[in-house]
Amino acid sequence: MHLRLSDQELATLVEMVSLAANVASWNQKPGATEKLAGYEEMESKILEKAGHSGLGDWIEFDEESRRFRVKQEAEDRLFYSECYDEFRNESFWDELAVRLADRDLARAIGFEAWEKLSEEERRARTTAWEKRYWEEFSQHGVERVAVITPPGEG
Repeated sequence: MHLRLSDQELATLVEMVSLAANVASWNQKPGATEKLAGYEEMESKILEKAGHSGLGDWIEFDEESRRFRVKQEAEDRLFYSECYDEFRNESFWDELAVRLADRDLARAIGFEAWEKLSEEERRARTTAWEKRYWEEFSQHGVERVAVITPPGEG
């Protein structure tokens, strides 16, 4: 298969595959390594071609990993880097709010009753808690979050 891309389309493709590879690299599930290798190989292949097609100032070969990558100074100014950072940030706050709301629900109704609920039922019952946590984190980040160690553990 042959693709004909404009310089701008090639730049967008480089950003897209790099973003996908960065997001995929967070997958720690068993068996993910093989799929991740496929993403990294595809990224390296596209970056190599892009380096020879006008984006050489963006691309470098990493001897350690034996594949092509976007240079750090280029990555810092590219849109996909901003997208990746925003994704990680939003995922963190979302997951934290959901987990804390789930914890609150389990405490309120008991763990056995909580276990019997489907994910949809849990989400429906934790909406108010999630909203409260979102408002807290939006205003204060983790500034007012504290870990309380149970007696006898520290």
